[in-house]
Amino acid sequence: MSTEKTSPAAAQAKPLTAPDILAMKGGDKICCMTAYDYPSALISDQAGVDVVLVGDSLAMVVLGMEDTLSVTMDQMVHHTLAASRGVKRALLVGDMPFMSYATVDLALKNGGRLMAEGRAKAVKLEGGLPVVPQIEALTAAGIPVMAHVGLTPQHMAKFGGFKAQGKSAEAARALIEDAQAVEAAGAFAVVLEAIPVEVAELITDALSIPTIGIGAGNVTDGQVLVYHDVLGLFDRFTPKFVRRFAELGEASREAIETYCAEVRRTTFPGDKNTFYMPEGEVAQVRKIKIKTKKK
Repeated sequence: MSTEKTSPAAAQAKPLTAPDILAMKGGDKICCMTAYDYPSALISDQAGVDVVLVGDSLAMVVLGMEDTLSVTMDQMVHHTLAASRGVKRALLVGDMPFMSYATVDLALKNGGRLMAEGRAKAVKLEGGLPVVPQIEALTAAGIPVMAHVGLTPQHMAKFGGFKAQGKSAEAARALIEDAQAVEAAGAFAVVLEAIPVEVAELITDALSIPTIGIGAGNVTDGQVLVYHDVLGLFDRFTPKFVRRFAELGEASREAIETYCAEVRRTTFPGDKNTFYMPEGEVAQVRKIKIKTKKK
């Protein structure tokens, strides 16, 4: 009998598709989790998330880089494939890294890699109007696209850092136009990152595709957070929009400190962790002559 614990949603046999996520617009809130490998994707899927996103934040959270710009296409494919092995129900979305979709040809080549090699069921890319041709080409080729507007980390050099976007009426208008453009280009959903809740609500009401918020208030059609942030496993910085639902980083440190202490006291491994020979064999083993090196 299986001992795996899964939520009622995760127990559904039918894997979710991009059209399924699209159909959730205006209904039950869509729960997305950014995860980067087999165990985190498996736990997220078992917990009942609707979308597992293998984000390019992999660069900072898992690989220890300073920003998202240095993660490579090979690394994204590698981690997306690993995550795919843990996902049974959720829609698996692979993030397209910096400059991997700078042109339509690159977008098709690299989007195809995430689908074929990484076993993603959709891809995500950042930007609004400037990436409309890429979204159109990808969707025409049969690759579902999740768009991403607002704070787009790959463009942080242009923004001057990780700053909320759309705070002025003019900036809000531009965000709305970006969101409508990616919808018209064929995106099945759009991430809204670090924008005022008022703007997020306008966009959500204006679009017929789901909006997935991260730092956009609770008015969007769904939410996304990073696995390591939710569990308190990443301490380098904590954005305002993050809520830590557990402190497993501290619990992990305490567990490893206890392990080290027990190793040094020789209380680990104990009898329950040790293999023993049958009693009759011990005496025979002790008769074995072993050559030792001269000191």
